[in-house]
Amino acid sequence: MKKNLLCTFVLLAAGPLLAADSSPKDEVKNAAAALGGEKNYSWKTTVEAGNNSRFKPGPTEGKTEKDGFTTLTMTFNDNTSEAVIKGTNAAIKTPDNGWQSAAEALADNGGGGGFSPTTFVARQAQNYKTPAVDAASLAAQAKDLTAGTNGISGDLTEDGAKALLTFRRGGNGNGTPTVTNPKGAVTFWLAAGKLAKYQFHVSGTVSFNGNDREVDRTTTTEIKDVGTTKIEVSDDAKKKLE
Repeated sequence: MKKNLLCTFVLLAAGPLLAADSSPKDEVKNAAAALGGEKNYSWKTTVEAGNNSRFKPGPTEGKTEKDGFTTLTMTFNDNTSEAVIKGTNAAIKTPDNGWQSAAEALADNGGGGGFSPTTFVARQAQNYKTPAVDAASLAAQAKDLTAGTNGISGDLTEDGAKALLTFRRGGNGNGTPTVTNPKGAVTFWLAAGKLAKYQFHVSGTVSFNGNDREVDRTTTTEIKDVGTTKIEVSDDAKKKLE
């Protein structure tokens, strides 16, 4: 009996110590995992790129369901594109085309030089990370995270900032962008143990095909409608996912 009481006392005493050992980075990862465990949720991502930027994307609206579909509505200039993702398959719909698989869209636009909106949307769909996954990745790319009055924040590693400055892309047949002087920072906001919002800011010089451009971009994602999101996918889109 005394032995059992002693074990119970030790466990109770250790509990607060174990909780205290949980770092801000662990809190973010756990909050992202908690969001990912929900049956569904929605989000809105906005990008601020500055008045001098040639790349000015509009907001992206997203919805996802656990082990099901993820849908995206992406705005660029005056054009709106859609994407549906399930597992490793993706389909897109651009203003100039009906529904295509991402592979079909890339094949139709492959090999040419210059910027292609269709190619960009297709690659975005293929490489897209839902907020639960994206936030966990950003936390892993942070040097360290500190809890404060305005969320949990910290600087990104150099490699993390580089990846975000090039939209995590690799070579596309026309070379790979190079980045100099990359800098970045990230902030997470949690609510009831789940991820509610996150934001990252990156800056640096991106060189591609002999052209240099200064990038200073802030991306903000806000989570909403957790557990109440409804997703509808057209039959035409589903066929392109088969």
